[in-house]
Amino acid sequence: MSETAIRQGAGGELLLSGVLDYRSGPALREQGRQLIAASAASALVLDCAAVEKSSSVGLSLLLAFMRDARAAGKSLKVRGLPQDMQGIARVSGLHELLDLPA
Repeated sequence: MSETAIRQGAGGELLLSGVLDYRSGPALREQGRQLIAASAASALVLDCAAVEKSSSVGLSLLLAFMRDARAAGKSLKVRGLPQDMQGIARVSGLHELLDLPA
């Protein structure tokens, strides 16, 4: 299992990795907020390809990051969303907000 983290990638890319659950969520939430605020890019991409497993906490993080970006006057696009997170998004009716196929 890899380390759970969110870190700055190239340009406006944010890289989310590891297991997203109630234990990792609060720290990731704050770290992501800080990275979004500090980024000079006006268009951010949150890459979730390295997420190993996620509960609904992961989806909550994505929504919070989207709010943070909007509040900072930036756009945020999600890519590489794992199948488990896509399933939760569809059941929750959030697939359109995350720009996922129905």
